[in-house]
Amino acid sequence: MEKDIYIHVTKEETKAAVLENGKLMEIYIDRSFQKRLAGNIYKGKVANVLPGMQAAFVSIGLERNAFLYVEDIRSNNQEKALPIQNLVREGEELLVQVVKEPFGTKGARVTTHLTFPGRYVVFMPDLNTVGVSRRIKSERERERLKKIAEEVRIPERGLIVRTVAEGVSAEELERDVRELYNLWKLVKEKAARKSAPALIHQELELVSWVVRDLFGEDVDRLLTNDQETYEKIIELVQAFEPSLCSRICLASSDVAERFDLEQEMTKALRPKVWLKSGGYLVIDEAEALTVIDVNTGKYTGTKNFAETVFRTNMEAVQEIVRQIRLRNLGGIIIIDFIDMELLEHRNKVIKQLEEELKKDKTRTCVLGLTQLGLLELTRKKVRPSLSSLLERSCPYCEGTGRVLSEETVSMKACQYIRSLADQEDSLGILVEVHPSVAAFLIGGGGSHLRELEEEIGKKIIIKGSDASHLEDVQVRSLYSKEEILALSAPVRQGEILDVEVEEAHATNNSDGIARIHGYIIDIENGRDYIGKRVLVKIDKVYRTYAKARILER
Repeated sequence: MEKDIYIHVTKEETKAAVLENGKLMEIYIDRSFQKRLAGNIYKGKVANVLPGMQAAFVSIGLERNAFLYVEDIRSNNQEKALPIQNLVREGEELLVQVVKEPFGTKGARVTTHLTFPGRYVVFMPDLNTVGVSRRIKSERERERLKKIAEEVRIPERGLIVRTVAEGVSAEELERDVRELYNLWKLVKEKAARKSAPALIHQELELVSWVVRDLFGEDVDRLLTNDQETYEKIIELVQAFEPSLCSRICLASSDVAERFDLEQEMTKALRPKVWLKSGGYLVIDEAEALTVIDVNTGKYTGTKNFAETVFRTNMEAVQEIVRQIRLRNLGGIIIIDFIDMELLEHRNKVIKQLEEELKKDKTRTCVLGLTQLGLLELTRKKVRPSLSSLLERSCPYCEGTGRVLSEETVSMKACQYIRSLADQEDSLGILVEVHPSVAAFLIGGGGSHLRELEEEIGKKIIIKGSDASHLEDVQVRSLYSKEEILALSAPVRQGEILDVEVEEAHATNNSDGIARIHGYIIDIENGRDYIGKRVLVKIDKVYRTYAKARILER
């Protein structure tokens, strides 16, 4: 598998993309006005203790207080679980580390169990244990690394040997441990001098983090578009693995377009993801969990139905894991695969999912199928998801993802019209709405508009405006015949217009329809020009539509 990392730097933001066989798998974004917080160490002050939730809120100098669970508090009596009111008190100062970024209305999650990740090891000053990454499969190599770790660790301090340490020497591991130990001592000294709340230690910015945590022997190329960043990466890599410097490249300006990052990121914000076979996924990201639904779509298969379902599910597995990594989905994830009758097929799909998830550096746990046939898995949530980073809730639909239908809004407009007609002594009423709502209000051939005018006994002018929101309705009274006449039709007989033919006429198949502010232009023989712009001349003007013919350019 070919693996590349591309770091795209602009003045406003830095993007780090992980690509496998040319396909975008992960994206990390660091913006100048929105810094990463995970890994930062703060001296905080306990704002309040919540015995009922066995948690506490800690002021660390951010907009919202951080959340500290009882299990994240270091206790001298580790064997006995103590209630939170016995571990911390209001006003107490604590040294805490951010383990989960704030998102939505929630503040950051913090812990008092500090960890210091290095290139090859993770130093844990509060623990007295040694571990080796499970991703290192060779038992012989695991034993070698564990023995070295026992020899080089600081007495009574913990270490975890990282995957990238496979094959490195004892000297390199010892140097990493000493650097992290010295960093811990600096953190303690700084914390002793500072008053809470205060930032004590800031985690590496994105470029340094990528070099430390993502760049290794499994990466074929590390590219960047920025000269200064390129020089910084070279300097960092020369310090720990000079042999990797040959894999670092200064990319040309068009490399971002070649990797198609923007388009792939845009796709990653859409709920529907198409599979090559014609099947598709629907991804619905909620606050508490994410649901992924698998559908056969256009794929009909070549054999029996069970085989078609199995092949669709197997293809979906790869794309599901890619989307989980790319969108950085965390927490509870429910996957609704297409129902499989054969136990053999179900087991193969689950096994394939577990294999694909091994490529994901973030910890995941596949819990298996529920009684309803839904597959459950959990994924550690550290950073905000891609959608929460790039998007915000729609101010119109208030985050529901839905708006009122044109028919519903037209009914609301009718209520406004009747109410205004009863209150005002006017000659007419002007209604400004979205063009698609205007079409409902007017009705086929103007039938609904005529009925409404007969009911209230006044002229009604319907104006469709592309600038109007779909749910927006504006009504006002008209008091003069001149104003009514001026607003009655947006076009004049003999006028020449440049319009786009939108659709075929409902009853005359040879004609095409264009619209100006919701007002219909019936274009003679315009069906063949649907989707194109044409020059037309207005021949006849009526209350609700005009007749036109195409002019040769």
